[in-house]
Amino acid sequence: MREQTNWQDMQRNMGNPIHLLSCLNRRIKGLLWKSMLEEWQTSWKNGDTGRKIYNIVPSVSLRPTNWIREDAIFFSQRGPAYLKRFHLSDSDYCSCGGIGTALHYATGCIFTVSWHMRKPVPNFGQEWLKRVVNTLVSRHKTRRIVKIIREKRSFPAYLAFNFLAS
Repeated sequence: MREQTNWQDMQRNMGNPIHLLSCLNRRIKGLLWKSMLEEWQTSWKNGDTGRKIYNIVPSVSLRPTNWIREDAIFFSQRGPAYLKRFHLSDSDYCSCGGIGTALHYATGCIFTVSWHMRKPVPNFGQEWLKRVVNTLVSRHKTRRIVKIIREKRSFPAYLAFNFLAS
């Protein structure tokens, strides 16, 4: 009985111009949506900016990644080595003497020992970063590392990290 009612409703609405317009609108919106995502993906894939993030998150999506500021700073690898490249810092070294990269702070810096993670095997740095992104405990550690680095600016000069403005 219900199937017959649905069939009758569909037959009745086929001649209804409002029903046809709503079907067309949904179809057009769907096509535009698909086209927009394809264009965005092509632009992201062929772009020359954001490559560090692209290596971790290679496909675009409208679903939020739930990254906070500290995640973006850590995974885009902003630090002394990055700032030296743009002549915003005199040195690309951390205060402890190591090269100031995200990997250094997460695995080898003496100022962030409490939040160290296991060092990745050589040639598997990208896979390590992907695993850190997808592991909540690791992401909390990286967030804490970035916060500690930012707070170090108020420490004595021998502990000061001269980057990551608040």
